[in-house]
Amino acid sequence: MDKGKLGVLVFISVASACLYGQPAFQPVWVVHQSPDESGVYYAGPEVSAPRLVSVMPAAYPGYDYGKNRQGMTVLAMVIGADGVPSQIQLLHSHGDQFDQAAIAAVQQSVFEPGKLAGKPVPVWIDVRVVFRENRAQALPEVIIAERDLPPPAESFFENKHHRPADYTPPVLIHTVDADFADPFVRDPIVQVAAVTVTVGTDGLPKAVQMRRGLGFGLDKKAVAAVWHDRFIPATKKGKPIQDLVDVKVEFANL
Repeated sequence: MDKGKLGVLVFISVASACLYGQPAFQPVWVVHQSPDESGVYYAGPEVSAPRLVSVMPAAYPGYDYGKNRQGMTVLAMVIGADGVPSQIQLLHSHGDQFDQAAIAAVQQSVFEPGKLAGKPVPVWIDVRVVFRENRAQALPEVIIAERDLPPPAESFFENKHHRPADYTPPVLIHTVDADFADPFVRDPIVQVAAVTVTVGTDGLPKAVQMRRGLGFGLDKKAVAAVWHDRFIPATKKGKPIQDLVDVKVEFANL
């Protein structure tokens, strides 16, 4: 998924007030959403997702009436602070004619930009356009397949005496979906793959290993998605360390 490099998330440790006359150092993890290297954000706890306020339907190609042309096109794009889509990328194709119709519909639709602290900012989103056999209106829909997650509470890094914990495990703070759900299945079956990730001291995956796979080509998708995840690294006595963590990846409609 070519969406630019995720910005570095900040974590620092600062001194707290003295406790019972003794200085205590309390880890305060300040995790703020940062833009990627091109200045674009992901939706998350501090950044609201853009939304469609005026939708232009995609036009069906005027051929192959007798064939089942049911399917979907999925596009990644940046919705700028001015609400204008740019950097449109094809994530899932339904054929060139359908894909071009989907792109044209997105470009003619109107978006409200995402916001950070009330200020419009550019945000990555995905947009799905579903084409149905009965040629019902194919309307662009915003989906959030890559997003920042809220960090744990400060107490997560403390022991029962409210001092720094001797050890804390890695924490997932940015996740990427492995696949897009099938819009034509009414009652999807959800199955879960388990992946073990080696998380470095910088919070980036260093190794990814399938722990419990599903087969059907889904294991490669799960591993590829997890490589894009980001973490708060594990800590030992307040210092980041490399460690392992298990990540679950859901697949619908198997």
